Amino acid sequence: MGLAIGDALGATTEFLTPREIKAQFGVHKDIVGGGWLHLKPGHVTDDTEMSLALGRAIHEHGGIFSAQAAAEAFSTWMSRKPVDIGHTVRRGISAYRRTGLPFVADNPMNAGNGGAMRVLPVALATLGAPWDQVLRAIRLQAHVTHTCRLADAGTEIVVALIQTALRTATPGTNDLTPLVEIFSTDWPEFSPNGKPETNPSGFIVHTLRAVFQALLLSEGFETGLINVVNRGGDADTTGAILGMILGATHGTTAIPKRWIKKLNPVTRSACIEQAHALLGFSPAIGGTHRTLTL
Repeated sequence: MGLAIGDALGATTEFLTPREIKAQFGVHKDIVGGGWLHLKPGHVTDDTEMSLALGRAIHEHGGIFSAQAAAEAFSTWMSRKPVDIGHTVRRGISAYRRTGLPFVADNPMNAGNGGAMRVLPVALATLGAPWDQVLRAIRLQAHVTHTCRLADAGTEIVVALIQTALRTATPGTNDLTPLVEIFSTDWPEFSPNGKPETNPSGFIVHTLRAVFQALLLSEGFETGLINVVNRGGDADTTGAILGMILGATHGTTAIPKRWIKKLNPVTRSACIEQAHALLGFSPAIGGTHRTLTL
């Protein structure tokens, strides 16, 4: 739910600068649609749609993580002419259609946020699995379009933050700051310290710096999302990624009811159904994690 709401909220301010957002909205805090995609209020973009496509693939294959299944799911999604699709995603899916290979070559130009924005189904289905298996599952889906060590690192910390938050018995009590600090020591380019990240691009470093800054400043789900989407830039994706993390941290009771009511009901139902289904595969919930396959 947090993913979809962050996506729907941020889509309105995507590609705007903070100054433009302030002139138009003052503070953007309601799901009103519009934006460069001219969305209806509560509708979502490729972030949520690709996540749901990946979740369906995992569920339909009984919890088995298959790069081929992920690539097929993404290809089917693209064939339905989505309202939005990133250049790197389109290029990766097109390459799969040409070659049949469910991964692209390692390339620093693949360091976008596409693998991270759709990774939530992996975080849910592998909760409680050994970390090496979690990493393999993360990369199986990400490498369909984004094979790059920098992108891998960013996608992996997103999953680590989500799973750490989900393992906390009481929502809202887990401080994720130490995990961000440890990660930033290993990958200093992602450090949230320094000047505020405004107008963040789709480059994974810019995206996650904005997400981390908003996460560390947030007092809850609502304040965090309002902070990040008012930074503009790739706001649907920063909103989606922070929404995943804050949703896992604070739980559904922390999500403003006005946002839940605005979210497209078909999307809302799909998010709820998939969350339950994917957690059914999670060893932490009692499911049996299946073999990961290429």
